[in-house]
Amino acid sequence: MEKSYTLKRCASTLLLVLFVLFSLSAQTEFKEYHGKVVDGRTNKTIEAANLSINNTNISTITNSEGEFSLKVPNNYLDSKVAVSFLGYTTYVVLLSELSDDNQTIELYEVITELSAVNIAAYKNASNLIRKVFFGKSENKDEESVFMTAFYRETIKRRNRNVSLTEAVVNILKQPNWTPQRDDIQLGKARKSTDYTRLDTVSVKLQGGPFSTMYLDIMKYTEYLFTEESINGYDFTFDKPSTINNRAVFVVDFSPKNKQLTVNYSGKLFIDVESLALVSANYFLDLSNRDKTKNLLVKSKPRDVEVYPLEAIYKVDYKQKDNNWYYSYSNLSLTFKVNKKRQLFNKVYTLSSEMAVTDWEVNSTGEKIKNKDKLRPSVIITDAISGFSDPNFWGEYNLIEPDKSIESAIDKIRKNIEKEKDRERKKNTNIK
Repeated sequence: MEKSYTLKRCASTLLLVLFVLFSLSAQTEFKEYHGKVVDGRTNKTIEAANLSINNTNISTITNSEGEFSLKVPNNYLDSKVAVSFLGYTTYVVLLSELSDDNQTIELYEVITELSAVNIAAYKNASNLIRKVFFGKSENKDEESVFMTAFYRETIKRRNRNVSLTEAVVNILKQPNWTPQRDDIQLGKARKSTDYTRLDTVSVKLQGGPFSTMYLDIMKYTEYLFTEESINGYDFTFDKPSTINNRAVFVVDFSPKNKQLTVNYSGKLFIDVESLALVSANYFLDLSNRDKTKNLLVKSKPRDVEVYPLEAIYKVDYKQKDNNWYYSYSNLSLTFKVNKKRQLFNKVYTLSSEMAVTDWEVNSTGEKIKNKDKLRPSVIITDAISGFSDPNFWGEYNLIEPDKSIESAIDKIRKNIEKEKDRERKKNTNIK
């Protein structure tokens, strides 16, 4: 029997939870744009750059190779698209001036200098961070919203894909000030797992989209800082930056003495004007093998030990009508699996990301029915049938797959076609 273990985030780490799907309004007619976003000076591709249609909530992001796919309903084709990334000048252009394919958009870094008033207001970075997280700053959306989001999860053994899951989910996002948790409903999904590459250990992520949703540290502050644990960190100002042509404080943080149960280090980006969290990039300290052994594991066989090698997290927020909303997050976990009586260990990398592609204020107070809610503990094991259809996603915006994922999808489709051929031949022989 195949043995398996399930990853989990422990109490103070970000919980790794299930993934789900739900969708907002579906558009039947749209135009699709493809291209790449690069640094205008170095020509280096820019990952996670945001593309937003002005006067709408429609958006998408670039993949790890800077590529994007943007689907725009026909009634918005006269609009402008804004392309933005932290530390760069925002680029705005009419959709009519974009080519349908292979469009290259150049962004240029901007040097930000804060006024003496800005600098003097928060000489102590620690006080600024406490105000942001425990004063809730301007990341305080007053109403619940329904969000459509695209979710992708991959598991690799070394550099080879062994599992790929993609989904469009609908999220009922609750205001930050309320203790009520967010709900997620599964809409459209596809998944494939090659168990022959997993050997005798099956690696599974518990939670899917919830694993990325809980990276919203303005809603789920306790997964990074509590009012007690924040005292265990040092905060220092770095050079300021900019996003959407607005000045941003940059604050580095690291543990004072590494005596906390878990220790994080990273950067926090805070809007100077509103003191809203714009972005956060951070990682888990895994240098102490004895302390972190099996840290991210919920269950495993007795003869298996798991050593996390890397745990990296990112979350972005976007401004709309003077409020800031969750927009994008990703996590990447690399770990080594040691099994007794096996000469070689196995190294796996598990990545998941979620990008909000549309949303609307929940003005009617609508809720997701209990029977339709995904549980944070669920593990998605859906069939792979969707991979046989290249137009599976239809009008939904998604994160353009990078080349390794495209290759994996092509292999899945070929295997499906081979299976169909075998079935056709088998049926022919029966006749």
